[in-house]
Parts: sequence; C-alpha cells; structure tokens
Amino acid sequence: MDSNAPRLYLYYIYIYIYIYIYIHIQFVIQNLKIKIYRNIILPVVLYGCETWSLTLREERRLRVFENRVLRRVFWPKRDEVTGEWRKLHNEELSDLYSLPNIVRVVKSR
Repeated sequence: MDSNAPRLYLYYIYIYIYIYIYIHIQFVIQNLKIKIYRNIILPVVLYGCETWSLTLREERRLRVFENRVLRRVFWPKRDEVTGEWRKLHNEELSDLYSLPNIVRVVKSR
C-alpha cells in the first residue's frame, strides 16, 4: 500500500469541500446582492419617480444603470464555444433577473 494514499485521499476531500463552499458562497452572495439591489438601491434611485416625465434618453440611462448593476451581480459567463469569459448580454440578464425592468417599474407608478 502506498504511504501517500491517506494524504492523497484527504487532499481530494479538502478540494471537494473547498469547491462546494466556494460555489455555495457565490450563490449566497449573488442572492444577497439581488436583495440589496431590490430593497436598498432601487428605492433610492426611484425616489419621486411618480412625478417624472421620462424621455427616451432617460429611459435608456435607467436601463444602462440597471444592466450595469445586474452584470456586477451575475458575474461574467464562460463562453461554451471559445472557453473565454464574456459579459452577459441584456437578454441573459433579463432572464436571470425575473423581476420587471426599471423602466416598467417607473411607468407603473
């Protein structure tokens, strides 16, 4: 029997635990970031939006702001074809963030 076998076995256990914790911490952090955005940042940005008359330029700025925040929350994605990291597209962001976008929220108030 190899004398390094118990060490190697422990090494594999440590790697498994590290990867498991890393994946779940990222998921928890992502959920926490979404809650922070929804409950703290969004109300501050939308304060007084009932009196706004939005132009197309302001709607675009609000969408850009929301997409920037969501890109920070959901992190980049690895492309399956090339294997390189890339930013998430707007459609992917809207699929991941299931709530209505910021412009719809403003218009509904």
